[in-house]
Amino acid sequence: MTALAEAPAWLPGIYDMDEATYHGDPVPGGSLSSTGARKLLPPSCPAKFLHERQNPPQPSDAMDLGTAAHKLVLGAGIDIHVIDADDWRLKATREERDDARALGKLPLLKGDYEQVLGMAEAIRRHPVAGAVFNPERGKPEQSLFHQDPDTGVWLRVRLDWMFDRPIIADYKTSKTANPAGFARSVADLGYYVQDAFYRRVYEAITGQYPKFVFVVQEKEPPYLVTVCELDHDSVQSGHALVQHAIERYRDCTESGIWPGYTDADAIELITLPRWARGREDYL
Repeated sequence: MTALAEAPAWLPGIYDMDEATYHGDPVPGGSLSSTGARKLLPPSCPAKFLHERQNPPQPSDAMDLGTAAHKLVLGAGIDIHVIDADDWRLKATREERDDARALGKLPLLKGDYEQVLGMAEAIRRHPVAGAVFNPERGKPEQSLFHQDPDTGVWLRVRLDWMFDRPIIADYKTSKTANPAGFARSVADLGYYVQDAFYRRVYEAITGQYPKFVFVVQEKEPPYLVTVCELDHDSVQSGHALVQHAIERYRDCTESGIWPGYTDADAIELITLPRWARGREDYL
């Protein structure tokens, strides 16, 4: 396969830019993010990637809570507008929420704000996580851009925390910070692809292969925190999938064809999962 025909007028490097600019994708001609890479891969597909690119998801309460937690833990990001109400039922409350969004702020109910304050305090008290997000040792929300030399695809990442040494920290809010439970989230949500994607871009720009740690926090009291990293085999699996996603993005961009789960003209043969076979014997 050939590389993309023409490189956009954009320079690789590390940028200190606002979140809206980053997510709006400032690279002329477009670039691939870690989230996009995961959307290109099974169990998703390129057609879903294209749809979400053209129709970005609307904010939700769960998304807002995570964004607010990032703001208070990392010390960077969108400003929070606290609304003195318990829910969104009143028209005046909803109007205040909409006005805040129009001003580029994050509207948060009072109870939710108190929740994220508690989460941030638990991070600061944690002996490892508190040291990780020390402003004297790194910077939050750094945006990195790199053009893959083999495919011509531009890659972009936004690091939650970039140390002054080759270490990346990513903050995740989760239902559980139990390592075994979070391992399932890593598999289900493709966080091992994100890990490899970030390392790849960081190494390409800095010349150093970084360590990558997840700081995982539960969203309910007592807001438990776990700091963890993936083993070698998991990261290598992620690297293989990142390469596949980059090539798939290149091919879809060049052809203009963004396929679904299967070839459009195919009739797929499927079989029951193993757990469902033989159930008729019990009838």
